[in-house]
Amino acid sequence: QVQLVESGGGLVQAGDSLRLYCAASGRTFSSYAVAWFRQAPGKEREFVVAITWNDAITYADPVKGRFTISRDNAKSTVYLQMDNVKPQDTAVYYCAARRTIVLSRRAPDYDYWGQGTQVIVSS
Repeated sequence: QVQLVESGGGLVQAGDSLRLYCAASGRTFSSYAVAWFRQAPGKEREFVVAITWNDAITYADPVKGRFTISRDNAKSTVYLQMDNVKPQDTAVYYCAARRTIVLSRRAPDYDYWGQGTQVIVSS
């Protein structure tokens, strides 16, 4: 069982940077793949980025080159560094986890979800 808590969201201006945190409970967090998804008002939840226990990473095209995911297994935390944010990045950001070595971009593949953190980017 893993519990996830996101934090770090807020209101920023276009071009700013923001860092999101996903803190996990559970002693075996290091064996989990973790992903970030986001959901904008009126839109479906979409994949942002995922990372495996051994730092294999896949990014969605809209964030590639601007967002960076990393993890600190000792702290059971995954980070999402968001640089040069755009108004279209406005959404609730969720982290999700699954106990696997395989990367997935599909939300149904993830077993554990946090409550989300709101990011608003003003133009």
